[in-house]
Amino acid sequence: MFGEPILAVIAGLFGAMLGSFLNVCVYRLPRNESVVRPRSRCPKCGTMVAWYDNVPVVSWLVLRGRCRRCAEPISIQYPLVELAVALIWASSVYVLGPDPQALSAAVFLTLLLGILLTDAQHYIIPDEFTLGGFGAGLVFAWFTEVGIGHSAIGAAFGFGLLWAVKAAGDYGLRRGWIGGREVQETLGEDEPPSTMGGGDLKMAAMIGAFTGWEGVLASIFLGALAGTLFFLPALMRKKKPLVPFGIFLALGAAAWLVAGARLAAWYAGLFAW
Repeated sequence: MFGEPILAVIAGLFGAMLGSFLNVCVYRLPRNESVVRPRSRCPKCGTMVAWYDNVPVVSWLVLRGRCRRCAEPISIQYPLVELAVALIWASSVYVLGPDPQALSAAVFLTLLLGILLTDAQHYIIPDEFTLGGFGAGLVFAWFTEVGIGHSAIGAAFGFGLLWAVKAAGDYGLRRGWIGGREVQETLGEDEPPSTMGGGDLKMAAMIGAFTGWEGVLASIFLGALAGTLFFLPALMRKKKPLVPFGIFLALGAAAWLVAGARLAAWYAGLFAW
């Protein structure tokens, strides 16, 4: 069922505004700054951004990607995130119609995008995304086909599964079975080395709350597969990079949400005789 195009356009406009706020969250949450005050400002000269310079996508294009006062470049990440969230919300409403399922999908994908960006840039997954998303997933489960019981089981399963993986990995790290130099260099001397952060576990719980245990299991599998394929070329380098798992877990969850039924059918077909 496809929704009315006008509703999709309205959802896209709302998504663009939400994308602007998501940019603020991605920049400030890892720095432990308030996402409410002060108003948006240029990170270079500190000038407050006027409302007419804060219109999603449009203002960046009008200003040609530069601050109006100091003319320093403004990252292209800002309009791209705004556009991405606009497309997420517009496509969710267009494909699923004006339905709680569409709202759940749009919120879930927006949270995944925020997690992907913060983990890629700072190796941090803010609790505001994961714990807030966990709560949102449970609420949406009341009104969608997931169901509150399935949602709760999915959250517990996701957290427990990654906890077990983390425990096994940390044991191997302590025993010296896997190297920890790159991990220590990334985390810093003040933090004990670990194969996985607590944010990944909370993220798995959030995914389970939105998708149930099948979705979180598929997300972890797809994320691990994508991370492995990305990391294999890096094994040839002398210095091996630390790969934030949250990036690939977000990609796996998004893939499952968008094409889970087709992926499951394809996988089942591999074993059909």
